[in-house]
Amino acid sequence: MQPLLSGALILAATPIGSSTDASESLRSVLAEADLIAAEDTRRFVTLTRRLGIEPQGRVVSYFEGNEASRTAELVDAVAAGQRVVLATDAGMPSVSDPGYRAVVACIDAGLRVTAVPGPSAVLTALAVSGLPVDRFCFEGFLPRKSGERSRRLQEMATEPRTMVFFEAPHRLEAFLRDAAAQLGDDRRAAVCRELTKPYEEIRRGGLAELADWAADGVRGEVTVVVSGADLAPTSVEDALGMVRQRVAEGAKLSAAVGEIAKLTGANRKELYAAALADKEAR
Repeated sequence: MQPLLSGALILAATPIGSSTDASESLRSVLAEADLIAAEDTRRFVTLTRRLGIEPQGRVVSYFEGNEASRTAELVDAVAAGQRVVLATDAGMPSVSDPGYRAVVACIDAGLRVTAVPGPSAVLTALAVSGLPVDRFCFEGFLPRKSGERSRRLQEMATEPRTMVFFEAPHRLEAFLRDAAAQLGDDRRAAVCRELTKPYEEIRRGGLAELADWAADGVRGEVTVVVSGADLAPTSVEDALGMVRQRVAEGAKLSAAVGEIAKLTGANRKELYAAALADKEAR
C-alpha cells in the first residue's frame, strides 16, 4: 500500500474470521493512524492486541447510535490533515456497517477517501464511491460491442440497486457514453482507477461528465459504480398498459402484474384488481 495518507478517510476492512488473516497493510494503517473510529472500541482493542500492535492515535466509537453526531468530528479531523481510519467489527465499513455517512460527508467536503488494500475491487469501489451501498448488484464486464452493451444497459435502466461494473481502460469512454445514453447523462457514478495503488484515482460525477473526462485516455484497472434508478411510483393506469403488453407477449396475468408492479413501484393489489377488471371488460 502507498504511504499512509495525511488528510484522508481510510476505510479499513477487518478480518471476518481469524485475526491472523489480517494483512500487513491493515496492521500498519491501524498502528499509524491519527484517529481511529471503531464500531466497538472494546472489540477493536482486542483485535489490536491479537495483532500485536499498539495504535498511536486516539480511538473513538463510531456505531449506529452515534454515527450521525460523530461524523462531523471525523470530517473536521480529515480536513485538518489527520489520518482518520474507520474500522468496523468485521468486514468492510459502509457495506451494511457504519461508515456511509462519513464517506459521503468527506466527499461533499472535497476530502480524500480511500481504503486499505483487499481482495475485492467490488466492495472497495462500493465503499469509496459515495453512492448507496445498502443494496447493490455486480454486473462484471459487459459485452465489448456497443450494440450488445447498449441493450444490456437498457435492461438495467430501471434497476433500483447500485450497480458495479468492470471495464478495460481503452473501452471506458465508450462504456460511459453508452451508459449515459441508456441511463441518463446525469446518472451519478464513480470511476475507480488503480484502487489502493500509488496512482489511485476516483472520479465522481454524472455519466456524461465522466465520459468527457475519459476521452483523454485512462490507464490501469477500472471499476465503475453507477447509482440505481430513482423510480417514482407509476400510476395504476399507466402500469396497466404495460401489463397489457406483457400479457400480449404471452405472460400470465399474475406474473405480468408482479413484474410491472416491481418495475414501476405501482401498488400490486390495486394493479391486479385493475387488470382483472380490464380483462373482464374485453
